[in-house]
Amino acid sequence: MAATQRRGRRIMLAPAELDAFLAERRTCRVATVGRDGRPHAGALWFVWDGRSLWLYSLVRSRRWADLRGDARIAVVVDDGREYGELRGAELSGTAVAVGEAPRTGEPCAELDAPEALFAAKYFGAAALPHDGRHAWLRLTPEAVASWDFRKLAGPRP
Repeated sequence: MAATQRRGRRIMLAPAELDAFLAERRTCRVATVGRDGRPHAGALWFVWDGRSLWLYSLVRSRRWADLRGDARIAVVVDDGREYGELRGAELSGTAVAVGEAPRTGEPCAELDAPEALFAAKYFGAAALPHDGRHAWLRLTPEAVASWDFRKLAGPRP
């Protein structure tokens, strides 16, 4: 990842912790900016392959329209109820559409791994059914900020 956080090093997730956290969580919040400058945030399912976050988005959504005009994106994945349990990550960068839009299942080697991860994570299946309404967005983060407030209770360095 190109940029790392400067503050909060004590509570940031180590690379292996970040990978495990992103692999286990099911829902993220995606923020985009429209052509009119208005922000938009919405929940979405995702998979993490250890390098990129893959989002399976409706192509007739405000998110998709926003990203066609401005590909900058921020995604938050978080967890916890009580203050001392909060943990999460914000990943930001440029979204790139991969494969056909909408996705109909045409061969695309770059999508083999994310589609297998997605099918297993959300459907307990080996293959992802294509509905002709969704397409893939890849975010390879340019910046990541993470936190795990559970570390605040631990010993100080």
